[in-house]
Amino acid sequence: MTRRPLAGAAVLVLVAGAARAQPWLEGPVPRAVVEAKSVRVLGPNEPLYLAPTMDSARRGAALEGARLPIYAARSGPGCEGAWLMVGAIAWVCSARVELSPWAPGPANIPPRRERDGLPFRYHFVGEYGALGYQDLVTAETGPPDAQLEPGFAVALMETRERFPGDVFGLTTKGLWLPMRDVRPAQPFLFRGKDLSGTLDVGWVYEATARVFASPGGRRLDEELPQFAAVTILERRSALGRAWFRVGDEAWLDERDLRVPTPPSPLPSILPDERWIDIDRKRQTLTAYEGERPVFATLVSTGRGREGTDQSTPAGDHRIWIKLVTSDMDNLESESAEHLYAIQDVPWVMYFDRAYGLHGTFWHRSFGRTRSHGCVNLAPLDARHLFDWTHPRLPAGWSAVLPTPYDRGTLVHIR
Repeated sequence: MTRRPLAGAAVLVLVAGAARAQPWLEGPVPRAVVEAKSVRVLGPNEPLYLAPTMDSARRGAALEGARLPIYAARSGPGCEGAWLMVGAIAWVCSARVELSPWAPGPANIPPRRERDGLPFRYHFVGEYGALGYQDLVTAETGPPDAQLEPGFAVALMETRERFPGDVFGLTTKGLWLPMRDVRPAQPFLFRGKDLSGTLDVGWVYEATARVFASPGGRRLDEELPQFAAVTILERRSALGRAWFRVGDEAWLDERDLRVPTPPSPLPSILPDERWIDIDRKRQTLTAYEGERPVFATLVSTGRGREGTDQSTPAGDHRIWIKLVTSDMDNLESESAEHLYAIQDVPWVMYFDRAYGLHGTFWHRSFGRTRSHGCVNLAPLDARHLFDWTHPRLPAGWSAVLPTPYDRGTLVHIR
């Protein structure tokens, strides 16, 4: 046990999972806190604070059911028990969690679906809408607890049969929906390309790409399908446009391809800093470490005119919060031509107010403008970038905000 100062006050620092009963430096702290190996989070998205006071800024949020380590404890304002340090510069009030004799561990939620990159199974409400019930036993025997509009998207935790053949799904919001009233989303398995420092990749974004023997020359019988990735071996200009060689005698017209290019000039970055470039003209995203490209993919940015709410804002931004999931809708917009509501959009990285990068399972228009202003990514790409960007999300957390020691990743939009 080591004593260290924090903001001028004494703090007891513990080795997670191996705390022993010792005199506390400040305030009455229950012995049970010392003897616990972790704390279990009782509520959804439990707030975590930068300092042991309710007036402190937020550090992030924890997943319901997660068991977080205990590193330190102290008394402080706004907490009837003790403030517990459960992560790097992350505090929670002991009255908001449950002391646990078990070692730290993840939340009791469905495992991530490795194949499609989505944290849940997603469904769309059918053309007649759907009624939701909080109690499965009495579902459809009394008034519903919620009514969902056609086309709205929900995330399901599990399914159960109420009677043989009568299946209901439990949403992440605690509502049981008849599965006959929803249809499953079909995840898109597209993924961008890892790079080794050379930006030499492109993708077919038309339905098919014609292949030519030379720039503007004879057309070959071969065609490439949409979203096929190609390695750019050479670039030439002919007939007033660019051509790309992708084989010994195989050339593609720029009109069939999306090919990322580096920005000029580069934004102000540290030598090995991780940052993201988003090219709205080409609808591509490139991840860099310093000046070295390490990953590239297709995106869908905002479809609105420059400066409107549905345009992705240009400029240099930094990720200001990351969330495992976030609900998105326009239900309060009186001017919206079409209402939408999507529960638990995955892998969200907000960089400018409510504009962010996130996973998208409701369309496959990558390489074209499509969104309401955010940067849409295929689910596998979104998860990859969520893990790659800063701030890093600790295990058991549902959200994390940057600190001076873990700044948000730079997002350059042009």
